[in-house]
Amino acid sequence: MSQKESSQHQNVRRVAIELLSRREHSSSELKRKLVSRSFGLPEIKEVLAELRDEGLQSDVRFSEAYVYSRAQKGYGPLRIQADLKQRGIDDLLLKEFLDFQSSEWNKRAIDVQKKRFGSIPPENYKDYAKQVRFLQYRGFTADQIKIALGEINL
Repeated sequence: MSQKESSQHQNVRRVAIELLSRREHSSSELKRKLVSRSFGLPEIKEVLAELRDEGLQSDVRFSEAYVYSRAQKGYGPLRIQADLKQRGIDDLLLKEFLDFQSSEWNKRAIDVQKKRFGSIPPENYKDYAKQVRFLQYRGFTADQIKIALGEINL
């Protein structure tokens, strides 16, 4: 490796580590951000492989942290799944961290609905539709929404 290549490699690595020091990033996100800073693709791929091997970047760790964070903010599994796919996370990893059938999602849907609309059930179709749209936007499944709105008992 020439001195120029070595310097470029170190620059890519430095920027990647700066980004990772702020928060976890998926490999795909990191690659996109490095490309946007005009680094060459060969250097980026090499640095990303090094960071993965050293345990400094992990799609598993990113996915776990992302699912936890978004769930705590009141988002459902469909929204989280779409966000993770957009960030380059593969289906196998999604299945590992997103169990759509978990009763935890039902509880979260109920909590989100109560926090936003209170404990009084919708009085009319307009209120009902508004609550359904809100919960859909948040990424809850149809069954989770029905449970949150009291149509299905746990």
